[in-house]
Amino acid sequence: MSVTLTAQDKATLRTAAYGAVSLLSAADAAGSPHKAATHGSIALSSATGLVGHVLAAKSKDIDLYGKSVAELADQVLPALTASMNLLNKQDPAEAGNFRNTVIVAIEAAARTHQGRPSPTTADMIRKITAALDAA
Repeated sequence: MSVTLTAQDKATLRTAAYGAVSLLSAADAAGSPHKAATHGSIALSSATGLVGHVLAAKSKDIDLYGKSVAELADQVLPALTASMNLLNKQDPAEAGNFRNTVIVAIEAAARTHQGRPSPTTADMIRKITAALDAA
């Protein structure tokens, strides 16, 4: 199946994926947000398939804004659901690839903690997963 993504579609995918990592990092500022962002971004850059190509593209269209975790979540969570809807319509396998890529990235970001993620981090992981599954 051929997937056709517009520039806006690609921007939404990048915002959703990198936004999920940013959101997880911001939600646990008491932990190690820089390490979380680094590990999550490395995981995203390791993606394959169409999703990997979209995430690897050098682009300045990722515009994550917000002065609070709530404002960032208002942008990122809907972008995750929109990305899944878009990909499910065009290629369900790529939708699965996107979902798996984001899950791996947030797990990598959360793994910066010794032992289990903090309650705040675990709650944000649940919110991100719910946004992915809302499609």
